[in-house]
Amino acid sequence: MSINSPLTLVSIVIPVFNEEQCLPELISRTLTVCQNLAYPFEIIMVDDGSRDGSGPILSDAVHKIDKAISAVFLNRNYGQHSALMAGFSQAKGDLIITLDADLQNPPEEIPRLVNKAAEGYDVVGTIRINRQDNVFRKIASRAINQLIRRSTGQEIGDYGCMLRAYRRHVIDAMLTCHERSTFIPLLANTFAHKVIDIPVNHAEREFGQSKYTTMRLINLMYDLVTCMTTTPLRLLSIFGSVIALIGFLFSIFLITMRIIMGPQWSAEGVFILFALLFIFIGAQFIGMGLLGEYIGRIYHDVRARPRYFIQRIETTDKN
Repeated sequence: MSINSPLTLVSIVIPVFNEEQCLPELISRTLTVCQNLAYPFEIIMVDDGSRDGSGPILSDAVHKIDKAISAVFLNRNYGQHSALMAGFSQAKGDLIITLDADLQNPPEEIPRLVNKAAEGYDVVGTIRINRQDNVFRKIASRAINQLIRRSTGQEIGDYGCMLRAYRRHVIDAMLTCHERSTFIPLLANTFAHKVIDIPVNHAEREFGQSKYTTMRLINLMYDLVTCMTTTPLRLLSIFGSVIALIGFLFSIFLITMRIIMGPQWSAEGVFILFALLFIFIGAQFIGMGLLGEYIGRIYHDVRARPRYFIQRIETTDKN
């Protein structure tokens, strides 16, 4: 199949985790949009170990609502990106579109991504306009976006928006990667030749609460940086070298002042020495923490456990 071959099937992959309140509207709106596409479609809902009523709703959608819907059930919660990879493994489309289940990214934007991908783009990213998140989420998102650009060198307009479109060859390339920590937008861009970002609308969350707590956002930040680049280790080496140089110069300064001013002046600088000691100790802990992150990833990758386990797949005959 040619990389820029015409579209014959569009796959919509939606990870679901405890979204029972959103699902009826999500399924209805997504179906309405897809039925108006100029291409055949399939909708793959991935239940990422939901503990509410999401599972039965997905089963009903498969067997009662539309034959184009299928549901993939994971045995536990693995996280959004692993759930998407599970959906990718079942998708058959020439173009795969990812969509969050919380309806903050309206399904009505899907045709715009399809049309843009049909122009020959490998990846169509999105940038949320008029974001309806709180101030903390906006600031954190902006800071992490900037961190990603500087540490990886990849220009991603909005890392947190999962409404994206990927060509088949990009999905196939990602499925050959077996690292445990995967950030799909970054990984996809490494295999894409033509990438574009388009603005999309963003809606308030009407049901439930965001699954990304403050701690999960912090964990995500570490994942983003350490799963795709070793830049933090290089920065740590530079930081350590600068601290060592400052400490050396300051030591010469202290010795010189002791000779000129006498031992009494030197004794009065004892707290400065303690401050320097704390700086060195802090730098060591930062270094150990970063090294621990990388060593932990090596440990998980060496064990080679699957990033997800599919418990069952529910589908209807689409022939």
